Amino acid sequence: MFKTRLLSGIVLLVFLVGMLFIGGSFLLVSLLVIALIGLYEFYRVFHIEATLMGFVGYLTTILYFMNLKFEFLQGIDLLMIGCLTLSLIVFVFFYPKYTANTVFAILFGVVYVSVMISAVYTTRGLPLGNYLVWLIFISSWGSDTCAYCVGVLFGKHKLAPVLSPKKSIEGAVGGIVGAALITLGYGLILQQLQVIPLHMVGIWVLIVAIGSVFSQIGDLSASGIKRNFDIKDYGKLIPGHGGILDRFDSVFFTAPFIYYLCFYFLG
Repeated sequence: MFKTRLLSGIVLLVFLVGMLFIGGSFLLVSLLVIALIGLYEFYRVFHIEATLMGFVGYLTTILYFMNLKFEFLQGIDLLMIGCLTLSLIVFVFFYPKYTANTVFAILFGVVYVSVMISAVYTTRGLPLGNYLVWLIFISSWGSDTCAYCVGVLFGKHKLAPVLSPKKSIEGAVGGIVGAALITLGYGLILQQLQVIPLHMVGIWVLIVAIGSVFSQIGDLSASGIKRNFDIKDYGKLIPGHGGILDRFDSVFFTAPFIYYLCFYFLG
């Protein structure tokens, strides 16, 4: 099991590095594929993944990502209203096949999965975005790894005993500190390469520390959804890791916060 998890993790990391390094349309299309698979996994929880109602969510996601590239709409208000309207039309004309909860799930899925993961693309498009985009993954995956290691070694006080009994306060603090230290090393390397000035390193560390907090909230919220619906994993796409939502849950939640923190602190 460990070998399978390690090998699939390496493949995932190689793909991630290539995706973020190339950027542009390749990154956008890659994120669209990730969003559609994640949305499929999320809709499967509500048994609407292969229905007309689910198609409304997929169509909204495709249009949303197209708008990121071609900007034919100002903002996403109209797109979200359109998604809700189409969902309600399907709900009304196929009643009682779908429930009101289904309509809520369609719009929530689009925002939670598609809109939030798209912040990886918008972060990559910022000045120095090819460097800043890594702060998202340090805040999420780096923080998660550090939190796990510290939790195993020193964890004594439960962070959320009912929701996630294995997570500890010590692990949560370790995740924040660990992610901050990784960023400090990353920033100092870039400073030595004269990519960023020294004072910016401290800002990056602060951004990642804040991002780590949101990452852990995102991870816990994903666990809460799975517990509500009594499922262990959202999928089995990534051997040893589960589905897209299982592997990217903290990334979904962290990406928008890192984008806006970078935009306002560094813009």
